[in-house]
Amino acid sequence: MAIISPPIQEAIELQPRYVALKRFLDVMLTLLFLPILGLVFLVVAILIHLDSEGPVFFKQKRIGLNGEEFTCYKFRSMYANSDESVHREAFKQYKNGSALSNGESGNTHKLTDDPRITRVGRIIRKVSFDELPQFINILRGEMSLVGPRPPIPYEVEEYSTRERLRLCGKPGLTGYWQVYGRSRVTFESMVDMDITYLQHQSIWLDLKLLVLTVPVLLTGRGGA
Repeated sequence: MAIISPPIQEAIELQPRYVALKRFLDVMLTLLFLPILGLVFLVVAILIHLDSEGPVFFKQKRIGLNGEEFTCYKFRSMYANSDESVHREAFKQYKNGSALSNGESGNTHKLTDDPRITRVGRIIRKVSFDELPQFINILRGEMSLVGPRPPIPYEVEEYSTRERLRLCGKPGLTGYWQVYGRSRVTFESMVDMDITYLQHQSIWLDLKLLVLTVPVLLTGRGGA
């Protein structure tokens, strides 16, 4: 896997005991959630297939722990072969200070009225169901249940040294920014939230964020 300029690790030190316990929690809870979510997976997959042409799943290169590249899995929420230049421009605006109110829930940017998104895509993004296939990434050890959202390689190319501190922890399905920020905050605030989380990581904080994720999903707060 490709490596993209890893961050300076001295600023954020993770305890080996915590890392091991976090991994145990990731695997155990994922194995517990998957059978429960099986019906949701099936329904979402059928709706995507009926709504528009193209594959049910969407694969994209993302940057994880220490700048390591991995393949991130999602349910497809856009029309097939959509132009990524729209996303690139939106990220530039977001990084330059814009807090964009709509778009891909859980992603590191937001797009208002993105024409690339399908009808079903808007619904599953609102409740973050498009992120559910990332349980595969969690089982593979590329992601965690809780952590900063994994950025796209061209986003990381724009990062400052401080912003690369987001890469000091394993990316997560949910996290501090996903619960308290999402589309309502600027890129700078998102980075501050992620760094604060990484500097104060604990199993109790992870469990708290997992519990607080539930009302966020139910209300669709900050989603598309």
